[in-house]
Amino acid sequence: MTRFRPLTAPLALAAVLLATPAPDVLAQQAAPTRFATAAAQKSEVTIVVTDSGLGGLSVVADLAARLPESGIVGKARIVFVNALLDDAIGYNDIPQLADKVRVFDAALSAMESRYQPDLILIACNTLSVFYDRTEHAKRGATQAVSIVPMGVELIEKTLAESPGATTVVFGTQGTIDAGTHKRLLVEGGVPEARVVGQACPRLTGAIERDAQGAETAERVQAFVEQAVSKLPATKGPLVASLNCTHFGYAGELWAKSFERLGYPGVRVVDPNPLMTDLVLREGGPRRHPRTEVSVEVVSKTPIPADVQASLGGLLRRTSPAAADALQAYTRVPDLFHVELDLKR
Repeated sequence: MTRFRPLTAPLALAAVLLATPAPDVLAQQAAPTRFATAAAQKSEVTIVVTDSGLGGLSVVADLAARLPESGIVGKARIVFVNALLDDAIGYNDIPQLADKVRVFDAALSAMESRYQPDLILIACNTLSVFYDRTEHAKRGATQAVSIVPMGVELIEKTLAESPGATTVVFGTQGTIDAGTHKRLLVEGGVPEARVVGQACPRLTGAIERDAQGAETAERVQAFVEQAVSKLPATKGPLVASLNCTHFGYAGELWAKSFERLGYPGVRVVDPNPLMTDLVLREGGPRRHPRTEVSVEVVSKTPIPADVQASLGGLLRRTSPAAADALQAYTRVPDLFHVELDLKR
């Protein structure tokens, strides 16, 4: 009988992360619970949420919506920092891993110096898979928590509830190429044949332009078709895991695409809300009647007006404060700088 690891107690995988270190595995194995200490001792905390684009704004919106009633601190400043180096060069366009690490390290240094955060939430699977290689991770100055382990545990939990199910891990090209989700699932006891990886190149851009538009729908359908072609011949329960913070914006398009191909009732799971769960658990008991929350959005690269409008409408359903912050975002062209030689 296949044994799955149970969903752990607070932060067992997200903050402690992995019991056995590995070169390409995320680096919070021994991350101290410094945010818990800050929440207990300070009247105001700063939480930085970062992503390699704008998908992590969904985490910001969820956090801004749920923190006020928690009362874990008097005030919480939420700063979203887009870690993109250039609007024409995404992390998946940088061929050398060492260069990706240098860029993200520079972005993390800027976050530290500008905002002195009490917690950094890496709401990006692409960045999470190589965070452990950064100097920031090695210094361990600020507690940083990555989303990948949360997604892995959510998949494990869902598979344990659906005996015989196969999971499709949807992600960016970089996330799927890294293979971290699949490796961790297999190490946790999930048969390799029950884990299908499906890269979704350029889907994030389509979602930012219009999450429910024709371009997004066509791309989702195409990627689902590719995933289905890799499934075992014998049909069984399916779990679709959205391992890019952008993908949840596409909502029901995922399940509908599977249904068109003869796979009704697919369970679609999204780890994004687990980041807020983590903050609320680590934050401890209610200490104040209410937590006053402020939200800021910062980007080195420009955020086009159509993207602001598209994502802003989605964010407003969860958090007007997050939507307003996107509309009033601060562009900081010199936020960080890295020279890249992309001809290598």
